[in-house]
Amino acid sequence: MLKISNVSKTFNLGTVNEKKALQNISLQLDEGDFVTIIGGNGAGKSTLLNMIAGAYPIDCGIITLDGHDISLKAEYDRAKLIGRVFQDPMLGTAAEMQIMENLAMAKRRGKRRTLKWGVTKEEKEDYVNVVKDLGLGLEDRLTSKVGLLSGGQRQALTLLMATLKHPQLLLLDEHTAALDPATSSKVLQLTDKIVTEQGLTALMVTHNMRDAIDVGNRLIMMYEGRIIYDVKGEEKKALQVSDLLKKFEEASGHEFVNDRMLLG
Repeated sequence: MLKISNVSKTFNLGTVNEKKALQNISLQLDEGDFVTIIGGNGAGKSTLLNMIAGAYPIDCGIITLDGHDISLKAEYDRAKLIGRVFQDPMLGTAAEMQIMENLAMAKRRGKRRTLKWGVTKEEKEDYVNVVKDLGLGLEDRLTSKVGLLSGGQRQALTLLMATLKHPQLLLLDEHTAALDPATSSKVLQLTDKIVTEQGLTALMVTHNMRDAIDVGNRLIMMYEGRIIYDVKGEEKKALQVSDLLKKFEEASGHEFVNDRMLLG
């Protein structure tokens, strides 16, 4: 479903602030793969997702999605094919619009805008059932403005919007990091449920090593813009956090010192 071949990205090239964010990255995801990505600060995790989404141009290499070369496609063109959820619950939704209006926008992703009514009666009925599956009681608040929702409710809604059109690829950039532990766990469970039920292909960046092990069928560790560890299947299920720390030290030659990830 996704193939990344020899992709590199350097920011501020030729200056004192030069940073090699990605170094000759190659990665292939089969349809239905749910891959978690871990690594310290500056490892290139979010940069990788940004390159796939088209937020920044790549310096070299090729990115193909479902057999189609998207390396030079604009971000808005890729948005028709890719769903994305950010770390900040404020992103991904329109705060001053109603819940059902936000869902209607997501439903029309990639389609031409017209002067028809924004939300039809049939759509309202569909949205009640869709939102009810979240288990957050939002099905009775479809006319409420999204800005009135809690961070967890808003992130759950963003996740729903990102997957409403069954995207070819779902990108999750530390989408539970800004939530309290209980809410984070709830949103992560919803994520696993939606990805599994829809059979989506997904990439999830996380700072929580335990979550990286428990969720998905494959785990990737990054360091200084490179993939230094790639594990899946039964081997991944058998991993412990101590194993990941040891693998990091073996592959990088350094001790893992990211407090945020260790505490997480």
